[in-house]
Amino acid sequence: MTAERFKVGVTKDLLTASGEPCFNPAAFDELKANPAIEWEWLAPCEAITADHAAAFDALHVNLPRVGADVVSRSDLRLKIVARNGVGYDSVDVAALAAKGVLTTNTPFAIRRPVAVAALTLVFALTSRLFTKDRLVREGRWNDRVEHMGVGLTGRTLGIVGAGGIGSELIRLAAPFFGRVLAADPHVAEAQIAALGARKAPLETVLAEADAVVVCCLLAPETRHLIGREAFRAMKRTAFFVNVGRGPIHDEAALAEALAAGEIAGAGLDVTEVEPIQPDSPLLRMENVIVTPHALCWTDECFEEIARTALRSIADLSLGRRPAHVVGG
Repeated sequence: MTAERFKVGVTKDLLTASGEPCFNPAAFDELKANPAIEWEWLAPCEAITADHAAAFDALHVNLPRVGADVVSRSDLRLKIVARNGVGYDSVDVAALAAKGVLTTNTPFAIRRPVAVAALTLVFALTSRLFTKDRLVREGRWNDRVEHMGVGLTGRTLGIVGAGGIGSELIRLAAPFFGRVLAADPHVAEAQIAALGARKAPLETVLAEADAVVVCCLLAPETRHLIGREAFRAMKRTAFFVNVGRGPIHDEAALAEALAAGEIAGAGLDVTEVEPIQPDSPLLRMENVIVTPHALCWTDECFEEIARTALRSIADLSLGRRPAHVVGG
């Protein structure tokens, strides 16, 4: 008698236009730990359905949402949803857990790449990178004296969220800034101090930072955490960067603050609605950089993300509790 197969589905948004995985295919070697595993690409979808949950033991999910309806039927087979990344606001973790379905993410794989992405946006904004690029392309070389950048050695970096990504950002940023402030009610003052930063209330971070970087998770308490009053509390010379989740900032309030000159500029790898609407006023502002929630995407980043997610599936299939289970 042959062993029962452990079926794995992988969402197809992880394929490039040429039909190849967007990560090193060697990551699938993680599934070889269990010869009973068989896997396949799912048909393109915006959301995982109860049909998927009835057909597969495990799902490796990138963008499709996973709602409570996925585990609503009696023919539930699904045992694990492995998120391709650190955020899991697209998954109803509580509903899945109530039916015994685990949700995992890949927090370690993403920390350095996202921290680097945050610094990339800060450096591009403070050096006026894109403005200076346009000067050359438009034959305005001699206008460069009118677009002086901002030095960082005496400036303050403010970080909202000092978890995995925020902690890595502190380490990377310390040599460039005069000081680093971090706001996070869930991280101890001593832990932040050990990284070379000072824990401070959000109000202090907003008021004193020359660049404010958001890298916390999206949760009910962080939705629109950075809104109209927050932008008004910032220095007029300060820059705002979000590499966490778009709804953490109020985009209408951000556009108003930029238009009114209440802050100096913004760098967004995430937007409140993704993709950002083509008529967004942010896209017409020269002091705004918008990237498609992909600035951290590199070959090494995506291979490690995929390996971590697929390893969690293989572990569960072998009766081991996978690493990085969220929500319990």
